[in-house]
Amino acid sequence: MALSLPNAKTLFVDTGPRLVLGGIFLIGAIDGFWYIFAGSHLIHPPTSVDGLAFEAALKEVGFFWPLMKVIELIGASLLLSNRAPALGLALLAPVMAVIVAFHVVLNPAGLPLAAILVATGGMTLWVQFDRFKPLTASGTPKHPTNDADGQYP
Repeated sequence: MALSLPNAKTLFVDTGPRLVLGGIFLIGAIDGFWYIFAGSHLIHPPTSVDGLAFEAALKEVGFFWPLMKVIELIGASLLLSNRAPALGLALLAPVMAVIVAFHVVLNPAGLPLAAILVATGGMTLWVQFDRFKPLTASGTPKHPTNDADGQYP
C-alpha cells in the first residue's frame, strides 16, 4: 500500500490553513495555561502599554482568562484533529475577532499575526461553509420523524 499525498488544493486551501490556525491557538492556550500555573509567559511578543493594560484586565477578572484558554484549547484540538473543524472555528471566531481588533487598535506591532488569523480563518471558513449554511436558513426547522405515521420523537 503506497502512501498518497494530498493534492495541492487540499493542502494549501484546506489542510494547511486549518493546521496553522489550530497550531496558533494551541500555542496560545499552552502559553495561557503556563501563565495560570507558573505566573509567567513562555512566549510574550512585544506589546504596547495599552495592550499590556488590556491583557492585565483580562487576567484580573479571574474567570475570563482561564475560560478563554479552555475555549482556545478545545477549538485548536478540533481543528488539528479534523474531528469537528466547523465547531472549532465557531468556538474560535469570537476570540479571533478580539485578537484582530486588539492588534488593530491597541498593538499594531501584532498586525502580521492578525493578518495570518484572518487569512487562515477565512480559508477554513470557506472550506467549511456548507456546515454553517443551516445557521443562516430562514423559516421553521424541519424535525426528523422516527416512525411512519409522522409522529415526532
